[in-house]
Amino acid sequence: MPEQSAPPAAPAPRVMPAWQVLANGEPEEVMELGTVEVPEPGTGQVLVRVRTVALNFPDVLLARGRYQVRPELPFTPGIELCGDVAAVGPGVTRVAVGERVVGWGQGALARYALLPAAAVHPAPSGLDDVQACGLTIAYQTAWFGLHRRARLQPGETLLVHAAAGGVGSAACRLGAAAGAHVVGVVGSPEKVDAARAAGAHEVYLRDDDWVTPLRERGADVVIDPVGGASFERSTKVVAFEGRIVVVGFASGDLPRVRPDHVLVKNYSVLGLHWGLYQQFRPQLLDEAHEALCRLVDDGELVPDVSDVVAFEDAADGVRRLARGDTTGRIVVRVAADATGAAPGGTIRATSGGGGDR
Repeated sequence: MPEQSAPPAAPAPRVMPAWQVLANGEPEEVMELGTVEVPEPGTGQVLVRVRTVALNFPDVLLARGRYQVRPELPFTPGIELCGDVAAVGPGVTRVAVGERVVGWGQGALARYALLPAAAVHPAPSGLDDVQACGLTIAYQTAWFGLHRRARLQPGETLLVHAAAGGVGSAACRLGAAAGAHVVGVVGSPEKVDAARAAGAHEVYLRDDDWVTPLRERGADVVIDPVGGASFERSTKVVAFEGRIVVVGFASGDLPRVRPDHVLVKNYSVLGLHWGLYQQFRPQLLDEAHEALCRLVDDGELVPDVSDVVAFEDAADGVRRLARGDTTGRIVVRVAADATGAAPGGTIRATSGGGGDR
């Protein structure tokens, strides 16, 4: 239990507005804003009054029914949030009612969300609600990829694909903070500046010849959320004893791993399914959160936010993410008292609608 008691939270209502995925398909076609009952926390669970939600590419895949976990329809989407603890179930001592927290779990795009206690951490005081909601999934994924799986060392060369995306920009920032030379690859010229702002020392377009300039130096670590041709070309530049970390397949193309090539070039291909750590090594999630909070306290880490949209426009935010032309994070403001704003200082109504439909 935290040393200082948190202020009491207002009791949760019986029902709440929540987004629902009614069928599998494109987000703007299958997401609808309706009313559901507010859940009650059971043993080991935490009920959070949601302040802000960071959108992630898995939100797109969940709507399409193409994620590795397929919730039963209908379900409430959204997997990453910042909010206040409204109630705790039996056995929960790691957070207190009224405490401001960040966390992840199914059902974040609602006024209240029910999360496993192991997936909830105190929110860093150095980040407002808009910034804090994006600290968990992308940055923990990047942290585990770099430090747990690849064991990145200062002075090594780090190659990051989709370097302006959520996980990619987080990997750039954490890699630079760890003393690596960061090379980013992005999908369009509009994303070059975003990758540089995230910490990449060099940036190439995906369709450019980045193999030739990198082949001689070699990439000691590769972070690949894209797959397909990005993975294939990475095998041409990976260094002796290099490590390619497979994070996802945003391209939709599953690459083929050639064991003969792995042997001849003496490199490793490492898988990273970050969500499994909650099941098998939850204490490592706490360690990663503490490491990220230290970077926040030292001024080396502020999650990138490109836009903040109103709760009523969450479906359009997921649609924009599905198009693949966003940089930074799209954040949904759920609570009226949530702190922080987009770089322009406003909340954007993206669709001109999105009320109860």
